[in-house]
Amino acid sequence: MPLRRCAQCGGRAYGGAPACAACRDLVDGIVERAWAAFPGQWDTAAGDGRERALAEMVVAEPDRHDRRLVDAALDRLVCPDCGDRLTRGPAGCPACDRAHGYRYAAIETDRPGVPPGTEHATRVDVSMVRRPQVTSEGEVLVRLLQPLLPAGFLPTTAQAQRVSALVKTSPPERRARLVERAVEAPAEDFSRTRRAAPAGGSSPTSPGTPTATRRRSGRGRSR
Repeated sequence: MPLRRCAQCGGRAYGGAPACAACRDLVDGIVERAWAAFPGQWDTAAGDGRERALAEMVVAEPDRHDRRLVDAALDRLVCPDCGDRLTRGPAGCPACDRAHGYRYAAIETDRPGVPPGTEHATRVDVSMVRRPQVTSEGEVLVRLLQPLLPAGFLPTTAQAQRVSALVKTSPPERRARLVERAVEAPAEDFSRTRRAAPAGGSSPTSPGTPTATRRRSGRGRSR
């Protein structure tokens, strides 16, 4: 997936969520595309009465399903405590917090040709966007690294730490701009590397990456 700009917010696509509606729709699409074909595998149509039962089954056994399906299933259930979509309620809602912890037992499968761990980084980012009420301003700014993930680039620990340090030490009025500049450097380097890489070859960011990496984070582990 190429790096591109969002026509609505002007930033890199995906990176403007949750404030930018267009970027937010892109993030939601990551899980909705996975769910689209799933009900049909169980002779259930999306939107009929049995879809809720299917979602309940997925949420009850997250360790048997891909994390996209688990996230999509949570969206189709109502929290018994706050009445919002499950996991999307206010900070401190017991049922939402509990379901959010269990979501990390789901299966993570890295896409072919991307560095191991890209899928986990993507899922953490998606959960932040879908629970903005429990996400700090600093975490939202660190999200500016997110547009690199769908393209197949996983920021190094040093790059992520640099962005985190800028968030913590920069004056509030300059923080967003400084973080954006810090993200542009690896983004441009990655774009140049991709353009120079031979078509059909191995990943320019991780040449020895196996075709797929499956892992589970463990219950309640978001990072």
